[in-house]
This record gives sequence, C-alpha cells and structure tokens, in this order.
Amino acid sequence: MIRSDSTLRIYILLAGCLLFIPFLGAVHLFDWDEINFAECAREMITTGDYSTAQINYFPFWEKPPLFIWMQVASMKVFGINEFAARFPNAICGITTLLLVFNAGRKLYDSRFGLLWSLAFAGSLLPHFYFKSGIIDPWFNLFIFSGIYHFILYTNDPGSGSFFNRRILASAGFIALAVLTKGPVALLVFGLCFIVFRLISRRKVMTWKHFILFGVISLGLGSIWFLILVFQGRPEIILDFLTYQIRLLTTGDSDHGGPVYYHWVVLLIGCFPASILALRGFRKSESDTPFQNHFKRWMLILFWVVLILFSLVKTKIVHYSSLCYFPLTFLAAHTAWKMMNGEIQWKRWMSALILLIGGVVGLLLTSIQFVVVFRKEIIASGLIHDNFASANLLSDVPWTGAEFLIGILFLAGVGACIVWVVKKQISRAILSLFILTLVSTSLSSLIFAPKVEGYSQRAAIEFYQGLKNTDCYVNVYGFKSYAQLFYSAKKPEACRNEGFRAYIVRSNPLHYKLDPFTLEWYHTDWLLKDKLDKPVYILSKITGKEEFLREFPAFKEIGEKNGFVFFKREAGK
Repeated sequence: MIRSDSTLRIYILLAGCLLFIPFLGAVHLFDWDEINFAECAREMITTGDYSTAQINYFPFWEKPPLFIWMQVASMKVFGINEFAARFPNAICGITTLLLVFNAGRKLYDSRFGLLWSLAFAGSLLPHFYFKSGIIDPWFNLFIFSGIYHFILYTNDPGSGSFFNRRILASAGFIALAVLTKGPVALLVFGLCFIVFRLISRRKVMTWKHFILFGVISLGLGSIWFLILVFQGRPEIILDFLTYQIRLLTTGDSDHGGPVYYHWVVLLIGCFPASILALRGFRKSESDTPFQNHFKRWMLILFWVVLILFSLVKTKIVHYSSLCYFPLTFLAAHTAWKMMNGEIQWKRWMSALILLIGGVVGLLLTSIQFVVVFRKEIIASGLIHDNFASANLLSDVPWTGAEFLIGILFLAGVGACIVWVVKKQISRAILSLFILTLVSTSLSSLIFAPKVEGYSQRAAIEFYQGLKNTDCYVNVYGFKSYAQLFYSAKKPEACRNEGFRAYIVRSNPLHYKLDPFTLEWYHTDWLLKDKLDKPVYILSKITGKEEFLREFPAFKEIGEKNGFVFFKREAGK
C-alpha cells in the first residue's frame, strides 16, 4: 500500500539522514580531492578571505568557491574536521533523494518516485559519493535541477510572460553549477539544448526567454569573477580559464585513460541500476507525450555527458557522475514497467547481474583474505612496487568477519535471480537494490577506514603530531595536500585589506607554483639554505635514497607503512 506523498517524503528524509550522516568523520579525508577542498575552506577561515580559494595560501584557481563556501559554513558549525568537510554532501544526498522522488511522482506516480530514489541510493557509486567531501554531488544536483525545470518549460512554456518561473529556476540552478565547478556547466547544458533542438526540429524557447536565461545564468554565474575584477585580480580569472581549457584538451594529473573508460565505470560502478537502465533505452509505446518528452531529455543528458567526457583527455571516475541521474531514471523506468507487467525480464539481464554482481561480491569477500595472505603475496613477486608492499604490511586491525559483507552482496544477487526464476520480478528488483544499499553502506563504514589505514594514515598521523609545532612541513617526490590540512599550517601573518587578506611571509621563496602542472615544489631555500625553524619532510620509501643523497643535511627520524620521515634542524 502506497502511503501519502507527505508521509513518503518524511520516510525518504529520515532514510537519507540515516544513510548519509552517521560516521561521516570516522575516517580521515582522502588525498587529493577531499583534502584539497577542505584545505581551501580551512584557509578561508584562517585568513578571513572568503572571496578567493587558496591552497598553501596561494590562489587556487581550479574551482569557483561555492562548494568551498558550503564547507566553510559547515566548519563554522561543526569545527574544522572530517565530518564538517563531508556534511554538505550528506545534505546533497538527502536533497537528491527527495528531488528524484518528487520528479518521479510528478512524471508517473509515487511508486516510480520511490523506485528512482531507491535506484540512486541502492547503486554502488551514487550511494558512496554522498559520503565523500568532493565537489561533484552538488555540481550534478544543480545541473540536473536546471535541466529538470527546463524540461518542464519546454513541455509547457506557460502564458509567455517575460519572467517565466521555469526559466528563472533553470537559469538560476545552472548559474549555481557554474559557481560550483565552472563554465563546464554551461557547456553541458548548451550541448543538451542543441541536441534537443536538432532532434525535436521545433522552436524550443522564445527570444525573450532566451535572453532572460542568458542574463540570469551568466549574470549570477559570473558573480565570483566580477568580485575578482572589482578587487583588481583579473589574473586569477585568466588562470582559471586556462586551466579549464587545459583540463578538457590534455591529460591532467596522471589521469589518462582509454576512450571507453567511463563506459566501464558506469556499467560496473552504477550496478545494479546500470543493468536495468540498459533495458530502458528502448522506446516505450505506452508512455504519455510528457513522459516521452522527459525520457528524451534524460537520454540526451546521458549521451552528452558520456560522450563529452569520453573525448576529454583527463579521465577521472567522477567526471561522468552526472550520468547517475539519467541512468537511475532509466533503471526506475524499467523497474516500474516490469512491475506493471508492460515489459518482460530478459535472460541477458540475469546473465549480466550474475557476472558483474558476482565479480563485485567476490572482490568484497576476498579483500580480507588478501590481507591474511599478504606476506605470501608479496614474497611471490606479484607486487612490483616497494611502496605498495610496505603499505600492505601496515598493522590495520581486522575482526575476521568482514567477508560477510561480500556474502551479503552475493545474497542480494542470488535472491534477485531466484525471484526472477519464480516470476516474482518486483521482489527480485527490490531485493537486489536493498541488499546492494545495505552492502554499500556497510562497505563504506568498515572497508573505508581500513583502506585509509593502509594507504595514508601513517602520513596523516605524522602531520597531526606536528600540528602545534613551529616548523615547516612538506612532502618530497609526490603531490599531496594532507600536510597542509592535518598540520593546520598557518601563514606567518595575515591582515585584512578590503575584500582580501594579504599574506605576509618571512620568506616568500618557501614554495613556488609550476603554472603548467599546478604542483608545489620546494625551492633550494627550503631544502638547502639556513632555516629559521626546523623543517620536516615526508617521502615514500621508494624515494628515500635519492632524498638523502641530494639533501644530506636531513636526518631520517622514522619510517612507517611505506613512508619515511626526515628532519633538518633550524640554522643548518
């Protein structure tokens, strides 16, 4: 029995709070992206300069500041910590579940809305992203919200008044997306608009609404840029635009990949929604014109994002995360049609669920046993990286029951197939999504701290130990932001002038920024000249000999889990 819409919204709200808020601060932030944005927020609070994102107290032009402002607000309430850094995305997750429920209810009925919410929360990556501290969940939500209101406008433009509420809402959300991640929001929306115009072969909007959309999206979206111009810092805008172009046209940050990279990510990472979605690409004869109109836009959004970021040279998992909205819609569309008896379950769906679900389940089950036999694995020569081998030897506690998460996941896959054989499709779909949801939630709670323990905890604990020490601290041989956030680095002095906090350093040559790679590197002053206070350097074990050979004034003071710690005293 489907309850009232208001009651269902309360249930979704409570479920979202239960899924996304608890244990947000149970694990350290992960390098790079999570710590990157959290450090920008911390430095805003430290300097009092809220108009400019900074890293190491230098302008950080890779992203506009809206998401960082959200983290600042969260840190003002909860303190500067992991929970505060991730809390905005928990709110985004709850909002997303409510939004897709309302959209699905308006489009079909309440059951469709529930299926869409379940498909989002019950798929691997879409669920996990709302427990992270990266920028993409809000960026995706803003773009989808803008496109959603534009879909409603193109379906029914209304009376034709200049201040059309759908246009105002659509343009406003696209502007917020621009303030979150930059002009790529306009690119995605513009490509979707062009494709829809070519397919529909009809006038999409009036000229006055086109002008209104442009004024709102460009005007509101450029507020941050205008502030920088007003402050006399247009060079940051130029650097930002240069970076955006380079990101689209060249491989960045060692994140290259084949053209099919995002196809594989979506197929496996969005399991099980991705399997049901494949059935939803076909045209439905029983849908109303409005339902077909909405589905056409979802297909356009999916293909535009997938093709665009397949062509972009830089390949990162979350670049295609905007596809989660149309993909989970198509999954809900398939589930709803099957539950109504309009379409049939196909054998190839069972085969894919067994294949992908079986592989994922076996991986979750076997993680524990890899750790148990880690010494034998390392001795066999299967791992050729000494740093990775040292990571794997970290002393991370296991209870011995972690493999049960994989068993639970496999149980969901098995239950789905059993119900399919019994022609109980509704139970098959619900059991698959619900057990995937539970398994994913448990994995993030149990496995994430262990992964962090192997990959970076030794380094972060070292930085935390220097938090109240008057010293310099940095890394050698690799890129990291962790030393900034976890040592709580402060500028030598700060003073506010107008809109900007100017940083006064005792020695401006402490760091330099490579304008092409945007990576910080040491100057000879930090590593070789006399110092006014001690300097601590962390490197991977693979760079230990090179570092000591190049900088003999440093002494090794420790080694742990693949990381080596060095110190040079003041005055040396």
